[in-house]
Amino acid sequence: MPKNKRPIPKKSSESSEDKEDALTQKLCELAIDLVEQEDNESMSDSLQQKESDFHKSIKKCLYQKKDDILYEALERTKYADSSAYRFLKDHIEEASEIVFIRRDEGNTFEVNAFVIPLFVHTIGGLKREQCFQDQEAFDALTKSFKTEQLESRDAIVVLVNYAYHLDEIDGITFSHLNEMVRDACASMTDKKVVATPAIDRSFTGWPDNLFEVQDQVIELRFLLGFALKTTDDAFYQVPEEEAAADAYFDTRSERFQHWTERVTPLVKRCLIAEGSNIEVNFLYQDFFHGGKERGIAEYFMLQMMSDLNHDLHEHGIKPADTTAIIGPADVGDDMVLRVNLYAQADGVMVASSDKPLAVTRDLQVEVDDAYDALMTIGVKSLSLAMKFDANGKPVDVRPYEV
Repeated sequence: MPKNKRPIPKKSSESSEDKEDALTQKLCELAIDLVEQEDNESMSDSLQQKESDFHKSIKKCLYQKKDDILYEALERTKYADSSAYRFLKDHIEEASEIVFIRRDEGNTFEVNAFVIPLFVHTIGGLKREQCFQDQEAFDALTKSFKTEQLESRDAIVVLVNYAYHLDEIDGITFSHLNEMVRDACASMTDKKVVATPAIDRSFTGWPDNLFEVQDQVIELRFLLGFALKTTDDAFYQVPEEEAAADAYFDTRSERFQHWTERVTPLVKRCLIAEGSNIEVNFLYQDFFHGGKERGIAEYFMLQMMSDLNHDLHEHGIKPADTTAIIGPADVGDDMVLRVNLYAQADGVMVASSDKPLAVTRDLQVEVDDAYDALMTIGVKSLSLAMKFDANGKPVDVRPYEV
């Protein structure tokens, strides 16, 4: 009679939560390893494998719509290594906003998402039902990207006939954006009419207009478009030599400025009903995340200046009669750029405002932008603080040097 055998315990299968956590940690560790070797001209075989795994993991998360993994990896990396955080963020953003297509004939195409932030000045605010009702103006605006040479004449460019609110743009996740780019790609390459469900889902609606009829309003909106081009298009090739590269970008900037002058009437027709008062200020065209970040930075800078002007008005003091101290401060778990204005007569603080400080932006750039804005409203004296302590007191204050 056979002896009873003790059953072999089954190996416990790894839960989906454990797998996702392992992938999150893997992305964090790969970013740290790769950023340390970023400047090396040659990479070891093991490091090349890590780089391949890094890009494959990001694409896997995008295709499987696992945004939680990407955002959690960024959060962990931010506290572990700021350089690795920027490295990881840049690569996730690039993978989500640019898709490459390789055709059988050997050509490689790139499809990317771009935005142009707009500051729209109106009386009473924009009205959704009036926007993009002028098809002729919208068609001319779309064509202008090629005729005014913002994009190559050989490219295919489509513009979304919608003015995105900041909340809508900020609500588009990495995987959602990647889907939108692939939607746009299909619509630009298929001869049949193709549905664009991911793009359609991005129209979540503007917040209710709470402005009074006579309020002077400044609103941030975004134009969103997609460009399809060959990767070897000479129009987009940046010269390697520094002086030539500077000249290349200066020329692009000049073309953009010329474009804004030409299309301002078209944009106005797209945003409002005929006869309404409106002014439009453009920020530079950029890939989705770069343009979004710049638009948000400018928006909060305007908000900061508005807060400071309001406080000064309440105290009945002119900007020229104050001195400014600017520096980083911790507010809860977030870092902000703080500006305090003090009366020159007695040193009493008369105005203060905080602006969210992006981890990916250089602090000096943030300070320089704030300096330019303060000079614009009339502040003449500015000093820098190493930081503001928990009690709001500036620490290690020194004069600002232009």
